[in-house]
Amino acid sequence: MSKKINLFANLNSDFAAGLVVFLVALPLCLGIAMASGAPLFSGIISGVVGGIVVGYLSQSHISVSGPAAGLTAIILTAVTDFKAFDVFLLAAFLAGAIQLLLGFVKAGSISNYFPNNVIEGMLAGIGIIIILKQLPHAVGYDTDFEGDEAFFQTDGSNTFSSLLGFFDYIQLGSIVITLISLAILITWDKLPALKKLKLIPGALVAVVVGVILNEIFTVSGSTLAIQKEHLVSLPIPTSFEEFKNIIITPNFSSITNQKVWIVALTIAIVASIETLLCIEAADRMDFQKRYTNPNVELKAQGIGNMISSLLGGLPMTSVVVRTSANNNAGAKSKMAAIIHGVLLLISVLAIPSILNKIPLATLAAILLLVGYKLAKPATFLHFWHYGKYQFVPFIATLLAVVFTDLLKGVALGIVISIIFVLRGNLKRAYSFRKEEYEDGDIIHIDLAQEVSFLNKAAIKSTLAKIPENSKVIIDAKDTVYIAHDVLDLITEFKEIRSKDLNIKVKLKNFKDEYRLENTDNSNHVTVEHYDFTKRKIIKKEVF
Repeated sequence: MSKKINLFANLNSDFAAGLVVFLVALPLCLGIAMASGAPLFSGIISGVVGGIVVGYLSQSHISVSGPAAGLTAIILTAVTDFKAFDVFLLAAFLAGAIQLLLGFVKAGSISNYFPNNVIEGMLAGIGIIIILKQLPHAVGYDTDFEGDEAFFQTDGSNTFSSLLGFFDYIQLGSIVITLISLAILITWDKLPALKKLKLIPGALVAVVVGVILNEIFTVSGSTLAIQKEHLVSLPIPTSFEEFKNIIITPNFSSITNQKVWIVALTIAIVASIETLLCIEAADRMDFQKRYTNPNVELKAQGIGNMISSLLGGLPMTSVVVRTSANNNAGAKSKMAAIIHGVLLLISVLAIPSILNKIPLATLAAILLLVGYKLAKPATFLHFWHYGKYQFVPFIATLLAVVFTDLLKGVALGIVISIIFVLRGNLKRAYSFRKEEYEDGDIIHIDLAQEVSFLNKAAIKSTLAKIPENSKVIIDAKDTVYIAHDVLDLITEFKEIRSKDLNIKVKLKNFKDEYRLENTDNSNHVTVEHYDFTKRKIIKKEVF
């Protein structure tokens, strides 16, 4: 059961988070548009629609949508083949319509079958990618476009060769600004003297300081001055006519072109899978452990892509980098994503010349910390301690994401997880049973002999439908094996969601190795089990 959300309830924290995501998203929108062979403003339009429209329609509280690096190769190939951007926009419009249809047929439910260790491996892999990709930008080597997540780059080099190459192109001013920005970001929330300024995000302070420092370097004629090619580069329309020309509409006369439909289907499938992966990751990151309906998300993305293409924008997905930045900045609700979209719109219309003074080095510092939080050592130790059946899919996904791309990495992790489950199922059968319940009744959930991550969807659905003020008994008496994913789900339900909904939970017969205490979070009451065939009470139970 979901609770109604007041979008303005956490406006202070959501505005601060939206501001941070805006600073991160601005160069990413431009970089991905450039790499896609599309007009630069098409990336901004996609970011604005992803923030305002998808942010409003989505049920996810922390995910942020915008143009995605995973679609650049598809877009570049399509734009080159069609030789007309307006024909490509038609394909993007149709892709949105297909996503909308997928939402209505409930295709998003596939996301419930992504194992947690694979999702965490994907996040850690993207964290490492962010760090490796931002190190060159941090020292002033900006040959690769912002937002690139592929191992092999468009200039023929790869992630590691770029790291070696930047030693020949080090810009001392960029290094100085990166180090100062990192110092501000790390200490901003930790120093007691700065607690009164907590409403001002450290990322904004770092950006302002970076701009001021570079202006000082430039005015004084210092060799530390950062040149234009190492700053944000936002196009500035000089007249209303130029601004009108930015809006390109789809060419609907090409709707009978078979290639348009093939591109549309390709974009719809890839964008939908990437979105579902990100939504699942966002739910894992969410401190309040709220669930997102993946079918509603597909509908939101579909509508967003249709509107974006009508305005001349790129197709979009929910994006891990923006979502991670949003979560790390303290977002509490989807208002943060909406605010980031509004800020993108206002800034590109009102202050593009000021935005063009932001050093890429400062933005690199912000992303370096985002990358570290995604791939921190504690995550590796967590899965190592849970044994090879959790660690191997995790590390395999991570490495595949770093050395190939997101979709291939996740596919490999899921294949390995399925092999492990099938191997276990040769020895054990599985059945899951839940009893029907009415308001006021005690709900009994009896876990079967083996509970794998494939059963996560059914258990998540059961827990999500439990009404407020209920009493629940989860019994693991017959279980031999419970997947780590399901244990996490039960723990989060007992420790977080049940308290929000005033649900009293009792765990019974969980083995010590499951690391769940057989306790309850309720006041003790006596429950009588009545046998209607024998017409007598057969057991009394303290709950």
